[in-house]
Amino acid sequence: GGDSRRRRLLAAKVNKHKPWIETSYHGVITENNDTVILDPPLVALDKDAPVPFAGEICAFKIHGQELPFEAVVLNKTSGEGQLRAKSPIDCELQKEYTFIIQAYDCGAGPQETAWKKSHKAVVHIQVKDVNEFAPTFKEPAYRTVVTEGRIYDSILQVEAVDEDCSPQYSQICNYEIVTTDVPFAIDRNGNIRNTEKLSYDKQHQYEILVTAYDCGQKPAAQDTLVQVDVKPVCKPGWQDWTKRIEYQPGSGSMPLFPSIRLETCDGAVSSLQIVAELQTNYIGKGCDRETYSEKSLQKLCGASSGIIDLLPSPSAATNWTAGLLVDSSEMIFKFDGRQGAKIPDGIVPKNLTDQFTITMWMKHGPSPGVRAEKETILCNSDKTEMNRHHYALYVHNCRLVFLLRKDFDQADTFRPAEFHWKLDQICDKEWHYYVINVEFPVVTLYMDGATYEPYLVTNDWPIHPSHIAMQLTVGACWQGGEVTKPRFAQFFHGSLASLTIRPGKMESQKVISCLQACKEGLDINSLESLGQGIKYHFNPSQSILVMEGDDIGNINRALQKVSYINSRQFPTAGVRRLKVSSKVQCFGEDVCISIPEVDAYVMVLQAVEPQITLRGTDHFWRPTAQFESARGVTLFPDLKIVSTFAKTEAPRDMKTTVPKSEVLEEMLHNLDFCDILVIGGDLDPRQECLELNHSELHQRHLDATNSTAGYSIYGVGSMSRYEQVLHHIRYRNWRPASLEARRFRIKCSELNGRYTSNEFNLEVSVLHEDRVSDKEHVNHLIVQPPFLQSVHHPESWSSIQRSSVVPSIATVVIIISVCMLVFVVAMGVYRVRIAHQHFIQETEAAKDSEMDWDDSALTITVNPMEKHAGPGHGEDETEGEEEEEAEEDMSSSSGSDDSEEEEEEEGMGRGRHGQSGARQAQLEWDDSTLPY
Repeated sequence: GGDSRRRRLLAAKVNKHKPWIETSYHGVITENNDTVILDPPLVALDKDAPVPFAGEICAFKIHGQELPFEAVVLNKTSGEGQLRAKSPIDCELQKEYTFIIQAYDCGAGPQETAWKKSHKAVVHIQVKDVNEFAPTFKEPAYRTVVTEGRIYDSILQVEAVDEDCSPQYSQICNYEIVTTDVPFAIDRNGNIRNTEKLSYDKQHQYEILVTAYDCGQKPAAQDTLVQVDVKPVCKPGWQDWTKRIEYQPGSGSMPLFPSIRLETCDGAVSSLQIVAELQTNYIGKGCDRETYSEKSLQKLCGASSGIIDLLPSPSAATNWTAGLLVDSSEMIFKFDGRQGAKIPDGIVPKNLTDQFTITMWMKHGPSPGVRAEKETILCNSDKTEMNRHHYALYVHNCRLVFLLRKDFDQADTFRPAEFHWKLDQICDKEWHYYVINVEFPVVTLYMDGATYEPYLVTNDWPIHPSHIAMQLTVGACWQGGEVTKPRFAQFFHGSLASLTIRPGKMESQKVISCLQACKEGLDINSLESLGQGIKYHFNPSQSILVMEGDDIGNINRALQKVSYINSRQFPTAGVRRLKVSSKVQCFGEDVCISIPEVDAYVMVLQAVEPQITLRGTDHFWRPTAQFESARGVTLFPDLKIVSTFAKTEAPRDMKTTVPKSEVLEEMLHNLDFCDILVIGGDLDPRQECLELNHSELHQRHLDATNSTAGYSIYGVGSMSRYEQVLHHIRYRNWRPASLEARRFRIKCSELNGRYTSNEFNLEVSVLHEDRVSDKEHVNHLIVQPPFLQSVHHPESWSSIQRSSVVPSIATVVIIISVCMLVFVVAMGVYRVRIAHQHFIQETEAAKDSEMDWDDSALTITVNPMEKHAGPGHGEDETEGEEEEEAEEDMSSSSGSDDSEEEEEEEGMGRGRHGQSGARQAQLEWDDSTLPY
């Protein structure tokens, strides 16, 4: 014990002083680093130096729990120390540390005994941040709605955060829009604004990407999506309708606006009036109407016959319209002030009596020039010498005037002569239908079905009787006298169609309405479901519909039921404009909402084009007796009229690349005329004619005209009606001795020539009986080869013997021998000549034709050595051969004409059912007159 005490005393003498350090230190350490930079540096001083141990520094001690730092002595003598991190320092966990540190000297010796410690010094350490985190947005996506037409200070604000600990690295210094070419900008606080007014029509929605930067310029790891929806400014108007509405022909009544609704923007609406208007004034005659000839239309509408068409389609019989300008396929004639047409004498009776009717379609605008001339529509004037107008219809200063000058027939009295109507429609450049009904002295005008009395009637003296011929003209008036050279005058400017004159009064208002009826218009589906409180009204042509109601829901439902309908099978394709205008009344407000017009259009698609085909036997022979008989020769007993259209069919297996195939489908429609033309010179009325029983026409409601050029059947009727009538057309020739053959051609039409059939040609050859020799009977005996068996009864042979003058057996044997020799020699030459030709002929015949055997009496067996004239041969080449065949095929005519006709028709009927209908260019062997 004494030794230790002695040592302590000794040490105390040596280690007199405590170490000295600063009272406070400030340190900085960068996160994820281990060295602390202290200010001032860590140094401990001891006054006992340079005494070993006592003057040396042995340790620095840190006071505090779980501190991540340690202090180490770098140099005992100098007392330098260092502060180090024991583990990684994370600023995000702790930004700063404060603790106490003390320095210890080494005491008196190497053992840790009697160390002296300094006073306590405060150490304050700050952790320096590293920019290790990128900004992240609080939301992955932002969405907002803006109203079009406004500039916003801020549409919305985006916000990003950064997990770094320091203000420099944790603060967001900047935001940026990544998407280019968008009308938006963003500020440093994340507020987005629009740089221009947005339009809902231009773009409904914008999607923009935004990024953020911290103050160390580190960008966000992921951009955020900002979706801006543009909301339209609430505009009162009709919603949910389409501008283009397609109409397929034949689809009946089609709703125009199936889901339309009215947006009133919460306006207090008390009542609503809607006007829907279909504009068709530029289609044909002001809308889709039937384009049959005026005669056919009058018949369809139930008018009695006797109508005279003054502007018919140009043809051989009606050639006076050939020089006029035609406006469209609907036989609209355009007059430009330079054309007039003379109507030939005999078309219109000279004396129209006191009752007659003029009808026409007219489109006319204001008259050109300052001083308006009279514009003549129809004029009957003196042909020569004088210039008197007997009756005329003309336009003058937008007035319609009808002039009717009576002849001096009874009393010399003042009579009504000029009738004037003043109507806006005469000069409105649109189509109107005019009917002038004359029941002298009363003249009435119907325009578009409504009646108009003349506003002015002028009286005049009758015309003095004379023998001057009169000239009826259209589009101008004929000036035959009082001028050096007769010419047209008072030309018409405008369009005319279906100009007719009819001796006798027009029947009824019903007929007039039918004649000008529109075949297209607006329609309402299910009137009973229109709803309560809806009033509606159509104009006569159903092109304008007015609806009124006080409930918007009911009005919406009513307008959704408004349809377009076109009842024509082949409507005029093209655009029909459609307007819906609305008038709104509000509760007790002076200014009410205005609703923009709906401006749409109906696109009527092209109807399927029909292909009208005439088929039947195109060549046959008849004996002279049949031509001479009262019944004549039936020309087209098996004629078939078929109309087809091409329908495209897609392949059933959709995966295959097989192209679409076209399938022909039959369609039914009407025809309006069939013309039978005589080819190769007109008929000679002294010896030949075409005939048809009038009962055949009338029971099928058709008409016909007959001339030396041919036979024309007209009127609107089904294809089967026309077929039946054509089956009964007969050709008679009471002097057929000089005739070899007669050729005819048929062509049929639908819609006044809009669709026409193929030209079907027929040749009828004459079998001359004076050329028939006994050779014919011999041939009949030898043509039957052993390999062909007759399917007829034995009595058919006895009928030959009964009806023929049979020569003696010796004569027959001689003739047989001679004929056999002739045939053997002839066949050698003959077969070489036609071998190649016959092969080609049979190949063609197999493709598009077949032999038509008239088997009404029997099936005949044919000599294989005979040549059949095929469709590929010219007439000259085959004429002689045909005659030979005909002679061989014919026996002397016997039996009554009536029985021949019956057999022929019966046989044709069987032939049509039993054989393919698709026969063209066929050859018929007629044996109806053979006695066996």
